[in-house]
Amino acid sequence: MTWAKLGLRGCWKSPQDLGTPGCLWKSGSLGGCCVSVGLRASLLCLPQDSRAGRLSFCTKVCYGIGGVPNQAASSAIAFYLQLFLLDVAQIPAAQVSLVLFVGKVSAAATDPVAGFFINRSRRTGSGRLMPWVLGCTPFIALAYFFLWFLPPFTSLRGLWYITFYCLFQALATFFQVPYTALTMLLTPSPRERDSATAYRLTMEMAGTLLGAAVHGLIVSGAHAPHRCEDTELPGWVPVSPDATHLYYIAATVVTATYPVCIILLLLGVKEQPEPSGPASNKGLSFLAGLGLTIRHPPYLKLVISFLFILAAIQVEQSYLVLFCTHASQLHDHVQSLVLTILVSAVLSTPLWEWVLQRFGKRMSAFGICAMVPFAILLAAVPTAPVAYVVSFVYGVSTAVSLLLPWSMLPDVVDDFQIQHQHGPGVETIFYSSYVFFTKLSGAVALGISTLSLEFAGYEAGACKQAEQVVVTLKVLIGAVPTCMILIGLCILMVGSAPKVPSQDTSRQLSLRR
Repeated sequence: MTWAKLGLRGCWKSPQDLGTPGCLWKSGSLGGCCVSVGLRASLLCLPQDSRAGRLSFCTKVCYGIGGVPNQAASSAIAFYLQLFLLDVAQIPAAQVSLVLFVGKVSAAATDPVAGFFINRSRRTGSGRLMPWVLGCTPFIALAYFFLWFLPPFTSLRGLWYITFYCLFQALATFFQVPYTALTMLLTPSPRERDSATAYRLTMEMAGTLLGAAVHGLIVSGAHAPHRCEDTELPGWVPVSPDATHLYYIAATVVTATYPVCIILLLLGVKEQPEPSGPASNKGLSFLAGLGLTIRHPPYLKLVISFLFILAAIQVEQSYLVLFCTHASQLHDHVQSLVLTILVSAVLSTPLWEWVLQRFGKRMSAFGICAMVPFAILLAAVPTAPVAYVVSFVYGVSTAVSLLLPWSMLPDVVDDFQIQHQHGPGVETIFYSSYVFFTKLSGAVALGISTLSLEFAGYEAGACKQAEQVVVTLKVLIGAVPTCMILIGLCILMVGSAPKVPSQDTSRQLSLRR
């Protein structure tokens, strides 16, 4: 491979001279990364060594950092948006259910649209997928900030939050689809793709930890128990102006992570150019590709199984804070429990990556089962010691449930390519349709479960909820996730998994892309 083929000029040393695979040095060094000069002085890591397909450490880290802001925002939303809408914005539970359902459905509906437009987009100087990531970033940040804004009017607050939640979900989809599909264009090596996926998920979980921790610590004063102790009202409690200001501050801090992380992604990751030739021009149209992908048995099994598993994760996340606040005496431990979940998830991700490489992906799936008995235990015995143990195990199980599908999806794409032999763009179709189905299942699960609170008699802003509400919350964090996880695992274990392609086959597939 020559420097001319890579489009790099003015470089006076080769990787062999430097002893650092995949890096060019021009004027200095930064931990195995390369400094390039030109129109912009930047950090540049070539995606792979030309012979082995190995990704540099710098590329993996910068690729993972790119997903941090979206996960930080999604984490804050998953744990605290429902509580914010019910107790601060004080929207009826039926409207909250509508907000969550419509927002998730809009995100799901955007996935095939995003896949269609991204599939038809042309390659630019920064790649075919990267411009979508960069273009969506400022608009996502604005939509996220206004999602936590309390408008002065009260009658149309539900419409306000539906609008900005739908905007955030749709824009986040146009960000996430090309960002995750970028894995397929970094290297042809399945092992390196799995490693890049592990780095990405580790950094995304760190972003999840950052979002939940920072947001939760800032807004903790808005839900302190003394709000109920200091009032003589038996039910509804007025919203404190300090609560709204705390949410504004938390939203601003999370919003600020978007420009910082995206700049690092741009400087540290370079999308691999698609080779010119007849094969690269024979792309598959989106609609034709979608029809083929949903009939591909390994993909169908993967999607259906994780429809249930990831929906269970979302239900557990959404109702944990409400359960601790209204169905147990754990309101003083909410922040600590959330942090325990996220820290255990971040720390266990490298362990699960090792297990996945050592024992296989199907064996790793049994790690999700650990959540089942502990979810029931928390609902039955809601004490602080039990809650911390459950939170730790829940974090460990969440790590493997998020790592596994993204590690299996590239194998499914390669299996499809071997059988059908289509050109570039197939990976975008697979990734966008997968996210579509998983988001749709989450929308249905969250919409129905939140609506069940309305039927149980949930009162927005009330200090104490009815006994029916307490029972409903226990069912939502215990029985419901348990059943969904068991169904998903049974589907996943039926039949054989797609075979991981050999190194030669991977190189041929990469050239075909």
